[in-house]
Amino acid sequence: QYQVDRGNALCKQAELDKCQLVQADFHKLPFADGTFDHVYSIEACCHSPDRRDVYREVMRVLKPGGCFVSYEWCLTDKYNKSDKAHVLAKKKIEEGDGLPDLVFTQECDKALKDVGFEILECRDAALDANPGGEDWFTILTPSYLSFFRVQFTPIGTFLLNIVLTLMEWFWLAPKGSGKVREMLRQAQLGLVAGGKGGYFTPMYFVFARKPSKPSK
Repeated sequence: QYQVDRGNALCKQAELDKCQLVQADFHKLPFADGTFDHVYSIEACCHSPDRRDVYREVMRVLKPGGCFVSYEWCLTDKYNKSDKAHVLAKKKIEEGDGLPDLVFTQECDKALKDVGFEILECRDAALDANPGGEDWFTILTPSYLSFFRVQFTPIGTFLLNIVLTLMEWFWLAPKGSGKVREMLRQAQLGLVAGGKGGYFTPMYFVFARKPSKPSK
């Protein structure tokens, strides 16, 4: 709730009168049918145990002809359930980021169609040309040449663990902060492995539309 309140305060400060943050269950949105012109989500729907449930709610609150755009966390066709390294990386991502079972990209497509959406475009945006840019997972890889990425190196991990332990001892950080950091570190390892192997993407782009007229 703190983040919602803070966000609304910033919106008011910026005089964004039509922008309001609301805390809610995205399986049971507190909005009437046909409320919104368009809807978007970024790395959110992956937290639903069944994409159909959240997509169905998106469909409900959209006006006829309205569009839905989303970035999804998914497994790609390169994922091999018989490969122990793939299975471990998937497990680390799910447990470290608090996710239900990750699904394949085509399952997102099917879920959208099942609830009545027309798919206008879908693709793994991680594969888009990016001249001079970095892979999405690079920021999560260890490096002694980057201030942010030092934390992922063995020395950085060791020092951070000591700092967090001391902060917990002196009540400067909530008890369990070190365990949470380790949980997120395991997720980071899974994300890097899945990204390098190409069997996981956090950038599956879907662009769909609610039909202007109900299907017969």
